[in-house]
Amino acid sequence: MTDKPLTDQLALVTGASRGIGAATAEALAKAGAHVILTARTAKDLEAVEDRIHQADGNATIAPMDLAEGDSIGRLAAAVGERWGKLDILILNAAMLGTLTPVPAIDAKEFAKLLTLNVGAQQALIAAFDPLLRAAAPGKLIAITSSVGATPRAYWGAYGASKAALETLVAAYGEEQRNLGKVAVAILDPGATRTRMREKAFPGEDPATVKPPEAVADRIAALLTDGFETGYRERVGG
Repeated sequence: MTDKPLTDQLALVTGASRGIGAATAEALAKAGAHVILTARTAKDLEAVEDRIHQADGNATIAPMDLAEGDSIGRLAAAVGERWGKLDILILNAAMLGTLTPVPAIDAKEFAKLLTLNVGAQQALIAAFDPLLRAAAPGKLIAITSSVGATPRAYWGAYGASKAALETLVAAYGEEQRNLGKVAVAILDPGATRTRMREKAFPGEDPATVKPPEAVADRIAALLTDGFETGYRERVGG
């Protein structure tokens, strides 16, 4: 077995400036993939890119706001022109929003949350579908949360967005099932030491939850071993 099983594969990781996204980008690069990193903050992306390059990996940064205009379409066009395919798409970017009772949800914030957590994800799938199918087969993994399937008080806005994401991605998977062009999976990272988790659970001891590298390693293993469309997993620990 090679120690770089993803050699010659191209991966796009959203929300790659920190947390699970950054760790996943580094894990995929370590496995041999050329990784395209997207997030809003160029400085943070550059730091991840530097770590990848220092570890003899390959990466390209694409600072962008996924919820802004035709930024996704422009990125897809650039990837298609340069590489002609996309082997791996990791839908990781998301915003938590304010944890609050459903009647108190701020309409403007809710619209922004749904735009990023659902609308931008559909736009990514639409824009990169031809490039994923060109990889034959491409692989897509969407990052979800347990609150998408199990409602929790005060998590209505974020949970609704993840429930919608799961339905959207699962439907895309069913559309691809008989075509064999794109393998689609949904992964719940479980309790993980991220900035989003710290915001949601400010009193929690970070040492009691697993680091994002544990989730990243599982994602890299899934992509290496392969999976069938419709695969779902919750990362334990």
